[in-house]
Amino acid sequence: MQKIKLGISSCLLGEKVRYDGTHQRDAYIVETMGKYFEWVPVCPEVEYGLPVPREAMRLKGTPDYARLVTRKTGIDHTEGMREWAERKLDELEKEPLSGFIFKARSPSSGLYGVKVYGPSGSVYRSGMGIFGSAFVRRFPLIPVEDDGRLHDPELRENFIERVFVKARWQEFMLEPSAAGLVDFHTRHKLLIMAHSPEHYSRLGRIVAKAGERKTHELHAEYLSSLMEGLSLIATTRKNTNVLHHIMGYFKKNLSAAEKQELLELFGDYHRGLVPLIAPIVLVNHFVRVFREPYLERQVYLNPHPIELMLRNHV
Repeated sequence: MQKIKLGISSCLLGEKVRYDGTHQRDAYIVETMGKYFEWVPVCPEVEYGLPVPREAMRLKGTPDYARLVTRKTGIDHTEGMREWAERKLDELEKEPLSGFIFKARSPSSGLYGVKVYGPSGSVYRSGMGIFGSAFVRRFPLIPVEDDGRLHDPELRENFIERVFVKARWQEFMLEPSAAGLVDFHTRHKLLIMAHSPEHYSRLGRIVAKAGERKTHELHAEYLSSLMEGLSLIATTRKNTNVLHHIMGYFKKNLSAAEKQELLELFGDYHRGLVPLIAPIVLVNHFVRVFREPYLERQVYLNPHPIELMLRNHV
């Protein structure tokens, strides 16, 4: 399997580039995710030209208009960082990135809850780092997350799932076609349904127009709606509905005991007694036994390598 390219804040890989000469190596990212992803490391402050170690910086102003300044001397690096960021984004645009992991709460890279120090001593906790905000403006359809939120099992699963979908989309776009779009959508139907039944219906209507509209417009609308839908969490209730939907494809082939086993396992998952991987393993078993062609192609049943352990939480 070819590794998927992900951008990442350099310090999360163990590079000693932080202001105090340390790193923030994340074991799960490096040791587990590293088996499947090729990293494109970025350290905004060092690549912008600041030394290691260096004076710490912070955001000052308001979340809507924040300046990047050094803590003690008050040197303003805002414009320089923004100019560097635009050049760096030009470089990254040439990389087939399927996602980016940013350093949480960093004044240069943070995505969520970065502190912004107001003029009257107030502190806002809704800022974004200079580079992080520039990235999401330039690449709104590339999945992004910060390392802090990746410790939440649901958010981790949601992010990595979107990354794999984006990578498959990029592969499809190497040779796009109306038939290829139909095939892509068909394989992802149940996955989309688990995240958002509304987007499932909307995307179906978009695909129905394949061959009738300009290809680039159709693809752009599809991808935008797809990534919007997948950003919604696949809740226990929505997953349970999908599991029952799947069972409908082979329930006539099941014995009474097998039906009861499946339904009990679905119920245990719905009540939070077992993780999603438990019913998925049994469903995959029956899909293989009965060789149901539609289900054999469904990404939902195998959306990412099992070694990432993303469906093991309750």
